[in-house]
This record gives sequence, C-alpha cells and structure tokens, in this order.
Amino acid sequence: MIRILKLACLLITPLPPCLNVSTRPVTRAVRNPGVQHMKRMFVVVLLLLGQCFLQPALANDVVTVKLMTLELARDIASAAVDACRKDGYQVSVVVVDRSGRMQVMMRDVFANQYMTQLAQGKANAVILSGTGSGELRVNRADIADELNLLDDLLVLDGGLPIRVAGSVIGAVGVSGAPGGDKDAACAQRGIEAVQERLDFAD
Repeated sequence: MIRILKLACLLITPLPPCLNVSTRPVTRAVRNPGVQHMKRMFVVVLLLLGQCFLQPALANDVVTVKLMTLELARDIASAAVDACRKDGYQVSVVVVDRSGRMQVMMRDVFANQYMTQLAQGKANAVILSGTGSGELRVNRADIADELNLLDDLLVLDGGLPIRVAGSVIGAVGVSGAPGGDKDAACAQRGIEAVQERLDFAD
C-alpha cells in the first residue's frame, strides 16, 4: 500500500522544468496543465481501486497478532509474587504467552518446584478456555476431571487471563497460597500492576 501511495504522489507531482528534456513538439493538450493533472488523477484512482480489491484477498493469508513483551510478563509475575509475599505467602508464578508457552517463571524462596508446575497448569487452563481457571472449574465441572488429564493443565483457581482490547495475549498462574482464591487474588494484583499499560497498548 505504501508503495502504491508513493507512486501516486509521483504521478500527481509535475516534473520541474529543468527535468523536462523532451525535444518533441508539445501539443496543446499536453501544455494544458488541467488536462495533464486530470489524466494523472485518473491513473491514481485506478491504482487505489486496484489496491482495494486486492487487499481482501491478501488479508486472508496473513494474521496479525498481539504478543507480550518479556518486560510486561516479568512485571506481572513480579507484582504477583510481591502481592502474595505481603500477605505472608510464598508462591510460584508462571506467565505464559497466548499459545501456552512459558514466558516467565518466578519462584519465591520457600516455594517448591511442584508449586511451579501447578501455577503453569492453571495458566494453561486459562489459555484453553479464555477465562479464569476458576471460572472454567465452575462452568465445566462436568469435564473438569478429563481436562486435568491433559499435560501441563490444571483446572483449579489461581489462573487469570491477560487481555488487551478484549483479546487474550497470555495468562498468569499462581500457586502456593493456602487456597486457590488467594492464589487468584495475587494473580489479579499482578495484572492490576500493569493494567494501565494494557489499556493503552497498541
């Protein structure tokens, strides 16, 4: 599209007299700047119309997505750890991207490796459902046992989606507090710490 617009600008802009080196007799129609300008505008319109018809066909071949930066994921995890620490809990926090791949993991001093596995499973449950892991547990209690059989997935409270303009760009899972509701509260505070950045993300 940018290349089309550049070409259009070249067509619209008349050549300076010093570059017009043609030695052929100039007809009256060519000397008429109004007619010449109309011809160029006609070509520009055709180029732009062609681009408009071509764009929908090309748009189906490429998908644009929003991805979290490492810095954003790190800040969410750090804020969630700090929130639980202030409440007296040692937790593990895992932030995954929109495809469920771990992007950041933080484990407080006394949180063990199994808490990290649980946190990742909760975050992946969010990616699966597009909702909080606690909501998934309530809304799909009929298949919760089957979902828990999936690798790296756990349907328990403590995982929340990270959204930008309504789209899920990742998830945060917390484990180690005495209760999934407390894990979820720490995850929520982690997201709230960067909420303004999420609201104004491009």
